[in-house]
Amino acid sequence: MARVGFLGPRGTFADEALHTQADLAASELVELRTVPAVINAVERGEIDLGLVPIENSIEGTISVTLDTLAFDTDLLIQREIDLPIALHLCVKPGTKLTDIRTVISHPNPLGQSRVFLAANLPDAELVATDSTARAAEQVRDAVGTDTASIGNRRGAELCGLEVLASDIEDHPGNETRFVVVGRGIPAPTGHDKTSLVCFQRENRPGSLLNILQEFAARSINLTKLESRPTKGGLGQYCFFVDIDGHLGDEVVSDCLRHLIAEQAEVKFLGSYPVARPDGSARAVGVGESTKGTGDWIDDFVSQIREA
Repeated sequence: MARVGFLGPRGTFADEALHTQADLAASELVELRTVPAVINAVERGEIDLGLVPIENSIEGTISVTLDTLAFDTDLLIQREIDLPIALHLCVKPGTKLTDIRTVISHPNPLGQSRVFLAANLPDAELVATDSTARAAEQVRDAVGTDTASIGNRRGAELCGLEVLASDIEDHPGNETRFVVVGRGIPAPTGHDKTSLVCFQRENRPGSLLNILQEFAARSINLTKLESRPTKGGLGQYCFFVDIDGHLGDEVVSDCLRHLIAEQAEVKFLGSYPVARPDGSARAVGVGESTKGTGDWIDDFVSQIREA
């Protein structure tokens, strides 16, 4: 049986996302306290796969996940999971809104419910913790009824809490994207995404444009472009890029060969099925461009699993 780690404890949104995948839910599940702990446990071989959050539709990128994948591991993304997020104010039974003096949650849910908190609990102290489930545990263990947590129903039920206010997120359509990390590359499905990190070789006018033109010239659609510090000094940035298509598609591998030969250093983060197949188009057609260098691409292509 595969061992799958996730950002625990039970009752987190990561736990909820994991249970939307029948094969993952049937595995031996391992609770870990932080995103780096999940990824490092896979790296060390203590677990086979790790599930971590990577992006929220309101708060944006989970930077610790991106940075760990980019700088601290050679593991690859195996799949993505999009989870609709409903946030609830959770309390001990019998607690009233006027009793609450402290609200505990992970920083992202606190940020995603600013309007509700400002309107209903403007004087409450907001306390960040490492997960929504941990916040629910702290409310369960607190003395008195002046503390609340923000999280999901599963976490509240596991801690014997009740939902005092439902759907308190500031914006409808709140979703979090999770990724499963492991080794190897899943077989192409025809509805795939490839994630990369591009490092400019020199900071000069037009360098980012030249990188993007490699994708445009091949009609490869970018679904994400985000800059992050390289950790090498002020003003030094790399670019996280998600594109439609799989490394096994000739147009994608050809594009990457040209990128590393002519424009940038590239780190491959994975090619994997998209969470919503209807929203992705497979890149096709290489055009007239010639093959560039990039032996590492051939090495990655050889790791693609059979369908």
